[in-house]
Amino acid sequence: MTATPFSASSSGSSPAAAPMLVNPHDRPLPLFSAAELRALETQAAAALSPHTLMARAGAAAARLLIEQIAHDGSVDAAHPVLLIAGPGNNGGDALVVAAELQRAGVAVEVCMPVEVKPDDARWALAEARAAGVAISQTPPASFDGYGWLVDGMFGIGLARPLEGVFAELAERLTARAIGTRGHAEVLRAAAPYALPGAPAARGRVLALDVPSGLDSDTGNVVDGGVAVRATCTVTFIGAKPGLFMGAGRDLAGALTVAPLGLDASGHVAGAVLNAPALFAAHFPARDFATHKGTFGSLAVVGGDTGMCGAPILAARAALHTGAGKVHVALLGEGGPAYDPPHPELMLHALDDLPLDSMDALSIGCGMGHRERATRVLHDVLSLDVPKLFDADALNLLARDPALAAALAARGAQAQDPAIVTPHPLEAARLLGIDAPAVQRDRLAAARALTRRLASIVVLKGAGTVIAAPDGRVAVNPTGNAALATGGTGDVLGGIIGALLAQGLPRYEAALAGVYLHGLAADALTARGDGPAGCTAGELAPMVRKLMNRLFYAAQG
Repeated sequence: MTATPFSASSSGSSPAAAPMLVNPHDRPLPLFSAAELRALETQAAAALSPHTLMARAGAAAARLLIEQIAHDGSVDAAHPVLLIAGPGNNGGDALVVAAELQRAGVAVEVCMPVEVKPDDARWALAEARAAGVAISQTPPASFDGYGWLVDGMFGIGLARPLEGVFAELAERLTARAIGTRGHAEVLRAAAPYALPGAPAARGRVLALDVPSGLDSDTGNVVDGGVAVRATCTVTFIGAKPGLFMGAGRDLAGALTVAPLGLDASGHVAGAVLNAPALFAAHFPARDFATHKGTFGSLAVVGGDTGMCGAPILAARAALHTGAGKVHVALLGEGGPAYDPPHPELMLHALDDLPLDSMDALSIGCGMGHRERATRVLHDVLSLDVPKLFDADALNLLARDPALAAALAARGAQAQDPAIVTPHPLEAARLLGIDAPAVQRDRLAAARALTRRLASIVVLKGAGTVIAAPDGRVAVNPTGNAALATGGTGDVLGGIIGALLAQGLPRYEAALAGVYLHGLAADALTARGDGPAGCTAGELAPMVRKLMNRLFYAAQG
């Protein structure tokens, strides 16, 4: 497996020189599994004086809290910070935070239902007591009197669901984070382009490292138990994949990384966070001397009788993503002669379009499951053209082992990997398992599918996973519930197909398409057109705007 090296800072291991807090957005951060982090921690601890990492973690989290408090004015003597400390090293981190805040003059209390046990955490307890922090074993009856709440119960590597008092506290912290929106907030949300539910106006819950109860490798709640839903999370040493996948994105809230001054360049991560730096260099220049042929011809293949809407939706997205010419090859009868909103699209009966003359193919939208669709898949697999398979094409591959074997053989022998874009249920069919098994470990499922099909896999969902046969794996950070509506998958297929037609390498085309697709949903939501009621057709014009701003602004 190809892994991704990590360097937290070019300034080496000096905690003073390295940035204490890193915003993870728009940069390809490595995503470390719990096992990878344990190895990194062990090596770092051997080279540092005792308790250094815990001291740095507590200082970084305290700095973040002090910045938040200065911004929102939520903490005073009558409304202190309350930290919930668990019995392990996550509780030790919370105790260091409490000591740092106390020394900085911030009102603070600690609830520690079970006294901490590890040596590092015992040192932190002594530090908190020496600083004069008030520590209680009994949780307060209400959280209403506190400005900020800090979840320091359990970090990475939790092996069993939260129980007893910690499960109860997790539920109470979540209720505080979700909060209730008062009349003033509702009025602010009604203003043009307002962003409702900003953290400073809601529950103010900070999770240390990961929200307690979250599996940091998978983004699932441990063993179906309960987990804290935080307003924001400060995660230590490096980012974790589970903070960007599944339930993790909702539970973590706004994320900040505290590298703790470590230079981990000798360590590698099995996945990386998708970001423009991974694909921007592959976008074609738009020089004055270019023409429509420069940016390729895409054919969207699908549209059995009565199902021509899906390929047309994909083709419209391809136009907005910059393909030079976009064709729609319809399998069925009775399709429209042209697309009135976009007469630039060229609509054909499938037999009238030579697919081997295209620069890329996007296959499957509205394709149906008839015998003719199966024959079309057999025919296109042999074409020396970059290909994307989606929707009905994936279900046909799952039903026909010969088709799937032909796809895998083409990818392995001709070094011509296709791109497949399944949602979890389609991925489950292709793997011969069920959708919950896919969701239990999305990274593992994507890797298994790319091995089985010798293809680049785009496993859609919260934290879309992009995996390549050479071992590269990325998790996408963009997108939101605005994408939870019919047709958005067709739009994604059109976007990636257009990028293939423009000559982007297959893996980079997948990365770019997924990133822009999600970013369009984020931008629409930011201006009030989502997440509720956003339609798939609204994504493509926003993709065009974002692509031009990100990659062609200097040429405008």
